[in-house]
Amino acid sequence: MPCTAEYSRHVALLASHARLGRRNEAAVAPSRQLAGLLGPSLIAVSITESMNLEIFSHTSAHLVYLNGLLLFVAGLAIVRAHNVWTAGWPVLVTLIGWLFLLGGLIRMIAPVSTQQAAQHPTTVLALTSALLIIGIVLSFHAYRREKKTGTF
Repeated sequence: MPCTAEYSRHVALLASHARLGRRNEAAVAPSRQLAGLLGPSLIAVSITESMNLEIFSHTSAHLVYLNGLLLFVAGLAIVRAHNVWTAGWPVLVTLIGWLFLLGGLIRMIAPVSTQQAAQHPTTVLALTSALLIIGIVLSFHAYRREKKTGTF
């Protein structure tokens, strides 16, 4: 094979793409780990909250505030560990982190208003349905079998 400048650039470009592919695979690993935690958790929470809608009408503002604090801390942890804004499913992990962070902050700022909003079953069912769908998508991506790729 001739060793020309064009050939050298081509080899360098192929090596660059190979490194980029491995880097993207490594970047997906934390997304899969967090999706493996969030997916089943969202599924369990959405199903159990849908089954127990009546308990939310008797919840005190103190419990709403505590729930907000826990959501805020969980969201902050997710955002700090995984603030990834790329096209594809890993952005769902980041969006859930921001949703938890903002939802927790709202519950901490206005626990009584949040408690009153939770008394509308249609709103709660819509939110839990959305969380169920996101949980299923995250679980699918976290636990699916990885594709085998060839190496250079």
